[in-house]
Amino acid sequence: MSGSLSVAVVGGGIGGLAAALALSRAGHDVRVFEQARAVSEVGAGIQLAPNATRVLRDLGVLAEIERVAVRPEVFEFRRWDDGRLLSSTPLGAAIEQTYGAPYLHVHRADLVRVLAGAFPAERVAVGRRCVGAVRRPDGAEVRFADGSGTAADVVVGADGIHSAVRASLFGARAARFTGYVAYRGLVPAQRVAGLGLGRRSTVDLGPGAHLVHYFVAAGRLLNVVCVLEESSWTREAWTDPGDPAELRAAFTGWHPTVRGVVEALDHPLKWALFDREPLPEWGAGAVTLVGDACHPMLPYAAQGAGQAVEDAAALAACLTGASAADVPAALARYAELRLPRTTRVQGMSRDNGTRFHLPDGPDQLARDEVMAAAFGLSPDIDWLYGHPVPASSSGGREGARRG
Repeated sequence: MSGSLSVAVVGGGIGGLAAALALSRAGHDVRVFEQARAVSEVGAGIQLAPNATRVLRDLGVLAEIERVAVRPEVFEFRRWDDGRLLSSTPLGAAIEQTYGAPYLHVHRADLVRVLAGAFPAERVAVGRRCVGAVRRPDGAEVRFADGSGTAADVVVGADGIHSAVRASLFGARAARFTGYVAYRGLVPAQRVAGLGLGRRSTVDLGPGAHLVHYFVAAGRLLNVVCVLEESSWTREAWTDPGDPAELRAAFTGWHPTVRGVVEALDHPLKWALFDREPLPEWGAGAVTLVGDACHPMLPYAAQGAGQAVEDAAALAACLTGASAADVPAALARYAELRLPRTTRVQGMSRDNGTRFHLPDGPDQLARDEVMAAAFGLSPDIDWLYGHPVPASSSGGREGARRG
């Protein structure tokens, strides 16, 4: 069809599948190449703010996601030792009315399953490990570990923080260890039924550590993430077992509710948190990047998945109606649109890592005063959550109440 491009998406995670869906809806011939033997997602829960759910609605998958998600009533920050409420922001109907889309908690595996189910299975090739992308005069080519390759008008690297596509464009550079480690896991809801947690997103802040918990999987599971400062653990694997006794010792003296949540997490997984400096550009010629491949996010603003989903919508909008000759300019425009926003969100996430772990004292008291007066994550919440959906094959509707 006129304006249809062949697109090779490298990576079958949240960002890759969202990009594949958005580009397919824009009329392009899209294939996804995933290195694993099946499209799946390890890990636990994620938070989807209105800037993400607005895009997912336009992609036609929000209703299915809502069936397996939790719609929290409030987002709150609490103090580590006495559980005192520092900040409380209504979610539920209030945030949907303000920003035109819901705030949801969802298990990563559920989200990937919904996205994968909305994209033709025959257009997904598994067991294809990408080792790089090569620009060509007529587009680009993805190279695989088995020596094969596939040519396309556009190559999209959605292959994570250690992206082979990124390395082939800009050279291989090690990611930066941040000095933070995370313990995480899922707890059956009945194990914490006596703690009175409710349908909230709760962040408990303390010196050198913080803990996040919220329900996912339609309320059946509590997602728990405990972040500590540690310099010796640098493994990035999501499936390395953590020591429950070590974790519990780190939260000695914290509020009884926090200790109850930590006690219930009897099989935590542990991994080190890495990030990268923002890239000055995201691609070259017919090759570009989305999600963690170009802007890996620390989890302290709950925007990693959200920014990848935004990338998908913007990329599809920039390529709508483009010919092969238009691709380099269209991809340059995509990066120009997205780079300032994702750089700012990366900075917010990093800054929150420092803010969340302040020792008790004057800086902590000043932080708590700011949190009491506004949404705790950021004073720029309208800018973050009200971001408009770019005009695309969904009909050009911007969908946000405020930009």
